[in-house]
Amino acid sequence: MFSLPVRRIITFIGTFVTMAIAIGGPLGFGVITYLNEAEALSRQADLNAAYVSKHAYQSGPMWSFETARLQELVEANKVRSTTNQHRIMTTEGKVVLDDAPALAYPVMVRSAPIIVHGKVVGTVEVFTSMARAVTATCLVAILSIALGFAAYYPVKVLPIKLLDETVDELEAKADAALNNMAQGLCMWDAQERLVICNSRYHELYGFSPDVVRPRASLRDVIEHSCALGNHPGETVNDVLAERRAHFSGCAGGAVFWQLKGDRTIAITDSRTDSGGWVSTYQDITDRRKSEEKIAHMAHHDTLTGLPNRVLFREQLDEAVRLAEKGDKFAVLCLDLDHFKAVNDTLGHPLGDALLQAVSSRLQTCARETDTVARLGGDEFAVIVTIQEPHDAIPFSARLIEVISAPYELDGHQVVVGTSVGIAIAPNDACEPDQLLKAADMALYRAKVDGRGIFRFFEPEMDTMMQVRRALEIDLRKAVVSSEFEVYYQPLVNLQNNSVSGFEALVRWNHPTRGLVPPAEFIPLAEEIGLINKIGGWVLKQACIDAATWPREVKVAVNLSPVQFKNRALVLDVISALGESGLSAKRLELEITETIMLQDTEGTLTTLHQLRELGVSISMDDFGTGYSSLSYLRKFPFDKIKIDQSFIRDLDNSLAIVRAVTGLSVGLGMSTTAEGVETQAQLDQLRKEGCTEVQGYFFSRPQPASEVAGMLISVQDKSRAA
Repeated sequence: MFSLPVRRIITFIGTFVTMAIAIGGPLGFGVITYLNEAEALSRQADLNAAYVSKHAYQSGPMWSFETARLQELVEANKVRSTTNQHRIMTTEGKVVLDDAPALAYPVMVRSAPIIVHGKVVGTVEVFTSMARAVTATCLVAILSIALGFAAYYPVKVLPIKLLDETVDELEAKADAALNNMAQGLCMWDAQERLVICNSRYHELYGFSPDVVRPRASLRDVIEHSCALGNHPGETVNDVLAERRAHFSGCAGGAVFWQLKGDRTIAITDSRTDSGGWVSTYQDITDRRKSEEKIAHMAHHDTLTGLPNRVLFREQLDEAVRLAEKGDKFAVLCLDLDHFKAVNDTLGHPLGDALLQAVSSRLQTCARETDTVARLGGDEFAVIVTIQEPHDAIPFSARLIEVISAPYELDGHQVVVGTSVGIAIAPNDACEPDQLLKAADMALYRAKVDGRGIFRFFEPEMDTMMQVRRALEIDLRKAVVSSEFEVYYQPLVNLQNNSVSGFEALVRWNHPTRGLVPPAEFIPLAEEIGLINKIGGWVLKQACIDAATWPREVKVAVNLSPVQFKNRALVLDVISALGESGLSAKRLELEITETIMLQDTEGTLTTLHQLRELGVSISMDDFGTGYSSLSYLRKFPFDKIKIDQSFIRDLDNSLAIVRAVTGLSVGLGMSTTAEGVETQAQLDQLRKEGCTEVQGYFFSRPQPASEVAGMLISVQDKSRAA
């Protein structure tokens, strides 16, 4: 298209150059030849006139009769050999001289006046033939025409040929670029006729190139598109009106069209200088799906598909706005009891499957107006619409019942419980963060009260949390100020009725509260990350104290599950033994089943390393967990400690105690019964074959300064018993 003006220009230039050479050459040669001949002839006429004038001056009136003399003068003064004829005439017209040879046509003539005494007395005319000049000019013309035609090819034909090749190449590249675009493209003129389009445009809509081609009208294209089913539910006029409306706007923004098969096409229109439009079409179906997926992931939990904390907060904000109009709702916070034990024992994949199963059960309990969300880990939250606060009771009880039912997961039967904390809006709070905090405090209270229950938020819970916060601050100060002390409770060997060792029990000497028992601050120390420092200090102090006791007396130190996660535990034990000088055989470390639940391979490695040092390992609180027998098979403990809950209810737990003692004998382990408080309990345990006992029957825990006295008094009491 753009080559047409260029072709015209090249043709004009080629024709002009050809004509200039063909015509300009001979014309110029002829003019120059003519001028040269004319100049030479004029000089000849002037020269002859001068000689004749001189002769006429000398001869007087007789000059006009001396033809011979005049002939000599003109012959003697020829300046060009081409001069063939001379004519001398008087002013009266009398021809004085005329050599009159026959001259070939055409003939050029020039004249000059004969002047004597300032008066013109005659004229000299000189004639010459121009035939040779004409012939030469014709030869030059023939040569120029040949040169003109020779120049026509490089000046006109060759450039046009190169232009055509260049245009073809550019058009091929343009077609390749258009047809390899990821977007469809088409151009419309001011009359809504298609100027050009690429193959991607045809592909996007499934168009036939025979129908959608240059010069096709917009209506024809849209009719074809509708016939292919690209615009379900819309008529040709509807689609045409939409396209024209966007054409007329042409703000540069994209308009999105839904095509059959849930495909989305983004169309961008822009005006051209000629009043038409250029339209680009891009299939953004996959991008839209990815954006929707990303948006969903940003607001939903990946594992369970439930709303996450972000979306839950948005829903909570909306619920609070509705509550301002008089609606009521409850916020429930819940987590799974003993989920970590299940997750660590059976593996994370099964733990994930459990969370998915729990989320499904939660959704079955919720109504369409409720919102169930996973806040993270095993923490869930529910927004429940209610009429009165007590309406949350049956819903919470239902949640606990449904979630606590056994789960069948990959061949394993898993049982977990849940605790629920409830906050009522607007009774308990009107702000989303305050409501969530209130429900969380109620959940904490439910777990403290025994788990597997629900608790409503109460204002004093906030006070309790403030107290807990104050206790945390004091506990951090206590670690720095060394406010802890180790107490010892004797372990009595029933075979020789002597004190075989002491269990080390930490106490906190609070500056204002006095002696704080470990049950109050150890869980807090584990939660805030201070247990490693406290436990390390207890281990070292117990070894230092035990080094002063009789050599047959051991010391037993409890290890927290959090403390056991510290990979430097073995080094801490080595350091405590080395600093105190205590023999490793006199140190007994007590662990609970919770430790065995954490990292089986890592735990067993640490236990074997401790055993290699010569330290004894005992399992504390045996029988209160889930899989105690499997732990005894994985690691050969030196001792099993029977939990005091079985001793306290010995009449109903006798079979369990008997089974444990029998198991211990079979495995070559000793047994220690905790919580012995009566003579009857002692007698029964001795009868069942327990190796050791400890409890208030013999002594309460006492400071290290009382150990020497306990060695005597406890031994005497044991023998008397």
